[in-house]
Amino acid sequence: MSFGRAASRPEGFPAVRGADPCPCGSGTAFDGCCAPFLGGVPAPTAERLMRSRYSAFVVGDERYLAETWHPGTRPETIDLEASTRWTGLEIVAKAHGQAGERRGTVEFRAKWREGAGTGVLHETSRFVFQSDRWWYLDGKVE
Repeated sequence: MSFGRAASRPEGFPAVRGADPCPCGSGTAFDGCCAPFLGGVPAPTAERLMRSRYSAFVVGDERYLAETWHPGTRPETIDLEASTRWTGLEIVAKAHGQAGERRGTVEFRAKWREGAGTGVLHETSRFVFQSDRWWYLDGKVE
């Protein structure tokens, strides 16, 4: 199954194929989890948007990150480093962000590796539902 632009990947980033486990850690195959969102299908909840954005970091999809970042808070450019490998996602907590709601938060921990160094990004992200879709607003790094 092909998801258009989601099927291509920038040089230096890992390839994730449709039957591979989704990088977001859902336990589902990529083509049944985050790949459709990276291909243009709107995420139905704040958590699903957060998970798909994590997958975009894994595969180097700067386009998706820009398109899902609220225009009022989005930076002018997004430059991902292929040397940074995202190695695991843990959802710590979530509040609201379901269908029919207008706002949501997702607290997560994302493990990373760069060269011999490793670390964890711990963030609480805010999301808003506008124009019939969820948007990432911003995050507070813990």
